[in-house]
Amino acid sequence: MSELVCIAFEDSSTADRVLNELRAMETEYILDLEDAVIVVRDMDGKVHLKQCVDVFGGTTKHGVALGMLWGGLIGLLFMNPLAGLLGSLAGGAGGGAVTTAASEYGLLSDYGIPDSFIKGVGSTIKRGTSAIFLLIRSVDQDKLLANFSTYEGTILKTSLSKEHEDKLRAALSNQQNQRPSKG
Repeated sequence: MSELVCIAFEDSSTADRVLNELRAMETEYILDLEDAVIVVRDMDGKVHLKQCVDVFGGTTKHGVALGMLWGGLIGLLFMNPLAGLLGSLAGGAGGGAVTTAASEYGLLSDYGIPDSFIKGVGSTIKRGTSAIFLLIRSVDQDKLLANFSTYEGTILKTSLSKEHEDKLRAALSNQQNQRPSKG
């Protein structure tokens, strides 16, 4: 079962840096993200969402490529490969447009973390700050916490056990102890 973790940061760019580091950790198999969303609340108080995980898993691009292949082959059978290729491109582009429009207007089921939840929690962060919402399938907790100790953040919501939440909270506050003292 996936774990939900929502962390707020004191500026508008830290969530982006954290996500970049998490993506690097994914390539090293330290964690597996099911969904990731960055929320930035601008100085006017408006909440902006950045969907960070391809919810369709690249199926639209894959569909266009497959459509081009089959269109070209069918076009060859009827001695007009260009018509088959153009038809498959148009069909793939049209399918992608329909999928995008349907998801934008809420006609497709919300995958991962519900946008309404993200907007609700995101509206509670201060102006000029950011937050990251993560749905984590699996994780090497020790390696992840070691990397999180370089960031200072506040846990907004989590489905972690009390023990794991306390470890994450300690890692996020550990950054304060690593700063050089002003003298």
